[in-house]
Amino acid sequence: MKYYTGVGSRKTPMVILQIMRDLAVKLDKAGYVLRSGGADGADSAFASGTGHAAIFRPSHVKPNSPAFDIAKAFHPAWERCSDYVRKLHARNCFQVLGYDLVTPSDFLVCWTQDGACTHQERSIRTGGTGTAISIAHANNIPVFNLARPNHFERIVDFI
Repeated sequence: MKYYTGVGSRKTPMVILQIMRDLAVKLDKAGYVLRSGGADGADSAFASGTGHAAIFRPSHVKPNSPAFDIAKAFHPAWERCSDYVRKLHARNCFQVLGYDLVTPSDFLVCWTQDGACTHQERSIRTGGTGTAISIAHANNIPVFNLARPNHFERIVDFI
């Protein structure tokens, strides 16, 4: 199986949401399976373009899951997160590494306000997508952030 992670802000601009949907259609035809989280905005746009998706929700994170440890390692303020928010971040591990946490996506496509693509580039404006970006970066998974003009152009050319 071929997997990609499609995530991003709930506040993703409409033009980017359409590109995400179109990309999902193309990747679906190429045999890729989407991994996402089912949230409004970017997640829903990706999901609307494919019939092959693994949608991970907080309820998929079981107590004592190793996903908590992975998310904690990358979250800048883990101790201030509620249990539910911790589950949101832990499910990002599944979006990037698979439910077994050992089957990584081939790449991650997202949109964040700050255009972050690495753990070091994260900011408050990256939002919750930052955990997925950090996990991808740490696992040498390419990150394409559509807020970056060169990434935007590359994806549009591919579509």
